[in-house]
Amino acid sequence: MFFKDLSHPPTPPDPAPAPSLTFHLGIAGALLPVFVFAAGAAWLGFSGAPDERGLWPVLIAALGAGLLLARRPADYGTAAVRGMARPIVMLMVMAWLLAGIFSVLLRESGLVDALVWGGSELGLRGGGFVLLAFLIAVLFSTVTGTSLGTILICAPLLYPAAGTLGAKPAALIGAILAGATFGDNVSPVSDTTIASASSQRAPMGGVVRSRLRYAVPAAVVAGVVLLLFGGAEAAPEAPAAAAGAPVQIGGPGGAEGSATAFAMLLAPLATFVVLWRGKGLVESLFTGVATAIVVALVLGLVSAGDLIHIDAAEFRAEGLILDGMEGAVGIVVFTILLMGIVGAVQEAGVLDRVVQGWKPEKDALRRTEMRIFGVTSLAVIVTTHSVMAILAVGDLVRRAGRSAGIGRFRRANILDMTVCTYPFLLPFFIPTILASSATGSGEAHGVGRVSALEAGLANPYSWTLLAIMLAAILTGLGRSEAEPVPQQTESASQR
Repeated sequence: MFFKDLSHPPTPPDPAPAPSLTFHLGIAGALLPVFVFAAGAAWLGFSGAPDERGLWPVLIAALGAGLLLARRPADYGTAAVRGMARPIVMLMVMAWLLAGIFSVLLRESGLVDALVWGGSELGLRGGGFVLLAFLIAVLFSTVTGTSLGTILICAPLLYPAAGTLGAKPAALIGAILAGATFGDNVSPVSDTTIASASSQRAPMGGVVRSRLRYAVPAAVVAGVVLLLFGGAEAAPEAPAAAAGAPVQIGGPGGAEGSATAFAMLLAPLATFVVLWRGKGLVESLFTGVATAIVVALVLGLVSAGDLIHIDAAEFRAEGLILDGMEGAVGIVVFTILLMGIVGAVQEAGVLDRVVQGWKPEKDALRRTEMRIFGVTSLAVIVTTHSVMAILAVGDLVRRAGRSAGIGRFRRANILDMTVCTYPFLLPFFIPTILASSATGSGEAHGVGRVSALEAGLANPYSWTLLAIMLAAILTGLGRSEAEPVPQQTESASQR
């Protein structure tokens, strides 16, 4: 689930009637901006560029390609701006800014140092610590149903400890990304779970139970991989620290603290509780930020001046709050530009043209399931958003699957497992870009950044889930257990 605020499947945005976008080269021209962006993101990823700011020129070039190929460039520009102005985009922007503040407060209060000390005391190093990070992310994402919220909270908290605790940085961020994916895939409060179940007229409980037969084996394989390959080669030994011994706090004041910094865990806990109670991600992050400020000030981990102060010599305001917001600028600009491209492609009716040519087939189970996988894959790549992809093709999948005799649970599972792979694997989707951006939290602790490409490659859960799903389609595994929906249970209008 991308945001808790979307816990109920939204209807596709329906702004004021827009002019029909047409392109030179037809559908190929409409898709070219997406290909320009994907090629640029892949090139940057293979070149080892981890900073999302490097994608800004690529996105500008993709928008420029759209303007050149549109028969009416003004209409393309208007469609792109409409895509940028969607409420979901502004929700993302607000979440990034708050998460940036949250991350800086947790880091500068000394919580990371305390976690390193605690991990050393428990003997968790290398693959053991990576596995623990995976399990923490699994718990958080499953209970809250939010994948991006899990990355926002868990990555800045756990990633900086990679160097001291002998974990491979790529494996650690991959573990957090994998845990976030698990909850998005199976949580009953995840927006993808709700959308996939409701679009196929399937009861939520049955969908979740049937999905576990695919998700649990994928999680077990992912856990084993992370445990075995999560340790860094020739990792330096963490300095021994006696229980309760002072731990150097990385705050701006350079103050020394001890296990007192563990009290800062109340901030992510408060965020977790608010999310669990069904509140939105923005409200939850505000709660976490406020809790972090209060705890840090009461315990003396930061001062009021550290939060914000005026540098009269430089004629500017400075402080942790501004540092956190400035750190989120990269992902904010990336998101706005990306949604401009997606909005224009959607207004061009690319997906509508694709699905209109697909006619349901009877008694062609494997072929129909592969087509469901294929059209859902195309939808998620074009929209770059899991729920929007499900909403775009859900009715088509339901009609085609029913005609071929594919049960509602099976259809819902193929839909959900498909959208829980690409966004967490490929370097031009928001989850991998966000995970890469979050690795910037390790620089102050000597842990280098990881590119979006490396983060996706190191996500063993999504890779395993993709393999299991394709194997199930090709072999028919689990197909006989899917429950067919009798024709009379739906009215003609629903078909």
